[in-house]
Amino acid sequence: MRPRSRGPGRTKRPGPARPGSRPGRPGPARLALPRRTRGRLAADAALLLTAAAFALPLVWLLLASVDAEADLRVRVPAAPTAENFDAVLTDEITFTPMINSVLLCGSATLLTVVCAALAAYPLSRYRSRLNRPYLLTILFTTCLPITAIMVPVYGLFVQVDLIDTMQGTSLFLATSQLPFSIWLMKNFMDGVPVVLEEAAWTDGASSLQTLTRVVLPLMGPGLTVVTVYTFIQLWGNFFVPFMLLLTPEQLPASVSVFTFFGNYGSVIYGQLAAFSILYSLPVLALYILISRRLGAGFTLGGAVKG
Repeated sequence: MRPRSRGPGRTKRPGPARPGSRPGRPGPARLALPRRTRGRLAADAALLLTAAAFALPLVWLLLASVDAEADLRVRVPAAPTAENFDAVLTDEITFTPMINSVLLCGSATLLTVVCAALAAYPLSRYRSRLNRPYLLTILFTTCLPITAIMVPVYGLFVQVDLIDTMQGTSLFLATSQLPFSIWLMKNFMDGVPVVLEEAAWTDGASSLQTLTRVVLPLMGPGLTVVTVYTFIQLWGNFFVPFMLLLTPEQLPASVSVFTFFGNYGSVIYGQLAAFSILYSLPVLALYILISRRLGAGFTLGGAVKG
């Protein structure tokens, strides 16, 4: 049989070549980037924009602190000067409020960590039907806005004569930070093996001795995380000291920042930037001092002998 020949309508003929095109080279469609590469480039661009949004205020803070004529514009000062730091480094503006902040936040942090450890230990070691509802209730209290409870708290402090006192303000700051600290402390305590406590109980140790001599030393990084987080949150708290402290000599640095805001919307931007840098130094120094401990993790090696 003879092979069937294609008709004239089925014969494929090469079309006319496009001007400027060369045979053997990929067309424009083949030069497109893969979908994964495009997604990665878009993610990198979004991260760069986010980093720039965070870095821009910091750049303004550094430049405005050495600019005698600083405003809201980000600009390099023509003649950098230390006049802003000289103006704020006084007892009334910086030193006394800083000391008040250290005393207020330090005492509140110590009280919070101690109470959180005592509350988290039974939640971590003893099983009960009430553990989960109690933890969910604690987590719910962290969502309550501080402004919703300040009016009854203010009335209570007036009744018990704790208004305009450092100890009363420190007590309420510790109370406001305690729920989330208990939640964090309980999660860190869960990582300590119970067998170590059982060995201490065999030697005659009480529950309190086991907590202070076995559990807390082994969860050192977790204890450090709770302490630093609590201190940072309290250090930046403005509303509570502003409402409960009335004497100007007792105000912390988070409230005394209002001294740089004048009437009719005028702001001394250079001194405000210099004071903000000084205000951030204690928190940065604390983080640098404990950064190695935070990254060390739990070191339980050698605690359990096989």
